[in-house]
Amino acid sequence: MADKTLDRGPWTGCAVMFLQSLSPGVNLLSLYKDQQEGKFIVFKVIKLTLIDSAGGLGGYEILKVHDADPFLGVEVKFVDVEACRQFLESYSSGAVRQSLSQHACRLLTLPQELTVETQLKASTHILDLYLEKLELCLQHIHRSQPERLRDEEIDDLEQKLQTQALGPAPQSTTITQEESTVPSNCFRFQNRVFEDRMLTQADVQSFSNGVGRQWKHVGRALGKSCRALKGPAIDNLAYEYEREGLYEQAYQLLSRFIQAEGRAAKLSRLVKALEDCKLTSLAENILDIQPRE
Repeated sequence: MADKTLDRGPWTGCAVMFLQSLSPGVNLLSLYKDQQEGKFIVFKVIKLTLIDSAGGLGGYEILKVHDADPFLGVEVKFVDVEACRQFLESYSSGAVRQSLSQHACRLLTLPQELTVETQLKASTHILDLYLEKLELCLQHIHRSQPERLRDEEIDDLEQKLQTQALGPAPQSTTITQEESTVPSNCFRFQNRVFEDRMLTQADVQSFSNGVGRQWKHVGRALGKSCRALKGPAIDNLAYEYEREGLYEQAYQLLSRFIQAEGRAAKLSRLVKALEDCKLTSLAENILDIQPRE
């Protein structure tokens, strides 16, 4: 019977996932020891795999990646029972190995998918032996409390990953606007007055098709007045939809803005954010302004 006490109150636990490549010429432990590019690439593979298997960025953190020759050991602290349960289900089904293989193949530019051997432990318990008993695995992880804080090395790698996801900071600009009376249901753009309205699906599609890599800059501009896009929200979207490409990342950004702001998700706010990011041609396209001949 499931242990219902697992779902009550604050929940933490610790598990260590051991990884070893079985593909010739690829040694994950040696790559991680490479202080130049190898360490970061292997860490990114691990991070993206956890995002896939635990359902996002929340509910867990990597505490340490260590030498367990011939394995690479990844110590993970879980702070949410549902994230841990989802990870165990992914691990049991083979989805964790598949995700590791796919991310490693792409980021390490391998000619074929990586074959990976894995083992999962909580304290002295080898969880691979009874993965069909998910609640028992959860109990072992819950009883295996972390003995350390996150390594400084992991802090540095997380920071580098965030910096890479954010991209270069947009250049700050000072925009001088003419002071004139504009009706409350309108806004001014390029010395013309437009009627303000809620964003439509057509606006979202036009934005997603045209913004490209600048979607994160626009997201930060919108985040100045939208709580849902503050803090790590832009980073989270970059991580979650990296595989789907720029269109989907931009689409999810604007969809998140509309969902959070409701009737306040106005066209004027998007146009202002595009102006701040020097994307006036995209604003013109969304407003259906014909180019001057």
